[in-house]
Amino acid sequence: MENKEVNEEVNEKRRITPERALEMLQADGLDVTLEQAKNILEFLRKLANITVSKYLKRRQ
Repeated sequence: MENKEVNEEVNEKRRITPERALEMLQADGLDVTLEQAKNILEFLRKLANITVSKYLKRRQ
C-alpha cells in the first residue's frame, strides 16, 4: 500500500486532516505551519485517548 493510500485510510477514520487543522487554526488567527498543525493534531489525539482511558477506568 502506498503512503498516500495509508494516509487517506487514516484520514477517513480521524476526519480532520492536518490541512484542515491548519485552516481552522489560521481562521482563529494562529500563524502555524503544516508541520505544527500535524503536531497539534497528534497531541490532541493523545490527550483524547488518555482522557477516554481514564474515564473508562473510573467507571469500572
